[in-house]
Amino acid sequence: MGQHANIYGIDIETDTSRDALDPAVAPVLTIALSGRTFDDVFIGDEATMLRALDDRLASLAPGVLATWNGATFDLPFIAERARLLGVDLDLRLCLDRRLTLGRAPLPGHAGAYRGVWGAHVHLDTFRLFGQSPAGPWTSLRSIGRLLGVGTGGAGSRPGKDLADEALHAHAASDARLARVLAERRWGAAARLLDHVDVDEARPVNVAVQRLARQARHEGVVLRPAVAAG
Repeated sequence: MGQHANIYGIDIETDTSRDALDPAVAPVLTIALSGRTFDDVFIGDEATMLRALDDRLASLAPGVLATWNGATFDLPFIAERARLLGVDLDLRLCLDRRLTLGRAPLPGHAGAYRGVWGAHVHLDTFRLFGQSPAGPWTSLRSIGRLLGVGTGGAGSRPGKDLADEALHAHAASDARLARVLAERRWGAAARLLDHVDVDEARPVNVAVQRLARQARHEGVVLRPAVAAG
C-alpha cells in the first residue's frame, strides 16, 4: 500500500456497570468507525450493531483497520461477543504469543491476536506509539495530547452512568485518533500490518467455553448460540 492507504479507525465502548473487560458478561454498547470522510457510530441492539459494522466494512475500499490495543481488546472482544450472540462476522483472528503489547489479555485468553476483517488488515497503533523511546505510553489520549491531536471529551472511559451522547462521542473520538496515529506514522505502520492466512484463523470462543463449563457445573441449559463451539 502506498502513502496513506485507506485507514479506518475503530473503537468500542463496553458496559462498565458489569466487568467491562470480560466479554463473557459485558456487552458492547457502542462501536465507532472513522474514515477520512466519515465518522460512523453504531448503537442499539448488540447483534444488529455487530452485523451493521460487518456490512459497513464490507462496503469500504480495502484498507487498514487501526485500533489502540485492539490486538488484546477490541478485536477479540468483538469476536467473543459475536460468537456468544450467534453473529457471523468476516473477522479472522490468530493468536500470536510473540506480540507484546501494553494491555493484559482478556480473561481466559493466552495473549494478543493478529487480525484481518474482510479485505482490511489490522494495525494496532500501540505498537507504533505505546513503547516509544520517551516512555511506555499506555493511554491513547496521552499520545493525542503529545502529538497535538485533540479528541475532546473526558480523559477516562465513560460508563453507563454518563449520557449516551457522551459515550458515543468518546468512541468516535478514540476511533478518529487511532486512525490519525496510523496516518502520522504510516512509514512505520506499513511494516507492522497484521496478516492472517486462512489456515491460521481460529474461532475465538474462550467466553463460550467458560460459560458452558459454568452452566454444566450449575446444571443450567444454555441457549444454542452460547453452547455452540
